[in-house]
Amino acid sequence: MESKSVEILLVEDNPYEAELAIRGLKKHNFANNLHHIDDGADALDFIFGRGKYANSQADTPKLILLDIKLPRVDGIEILRQIKSHEKTKSIPVVVLTSSKENQDVKACYELGVNSYIVKPVDFDSFAKAVADLGMYWMLLNTAPPR
Repeated sequence: MESKSVEILLVEDNPYEAELAIRGLKKHNFANNLHHIDDGADALDFIFGRGKYANSQADTPKLILLDIKLPRVDGIEILRQIKSHEKTKSIPVVVLTSSKENQDVKACYELGVNSYIVKPVDFDSFAKAVADLGMYWMLLNTAPPR
């Protein structure tokens, strides 16, 4: 099977918020190699190349935009697994969530999240925030060599 380049993995179960994020990234040409998953267990399978993704040959994402409240496996557990595995621990993970709960923020930073962003309520602010994330992590940030 042919290798598929995935630069951004968006893990978001709310279809409206996923669409807003994708539109914000597309507007600035960051969505060409984007993969969207709406379930925590599927996200782990994709990241680690197992289950239905065992033969996908997809590259490890360069950036993961991660919601916390997800079906089957929550974002904090996904973050824990990403940051504890040698293959994935250097991937930048940005939590993009509606949760302002102190315990969520604290847990994410203790696990090594690169950034924790509370989703803006209105469309324009949300789209701009996602586009700014794409700009910073895909163009300005220097990632460690793989």
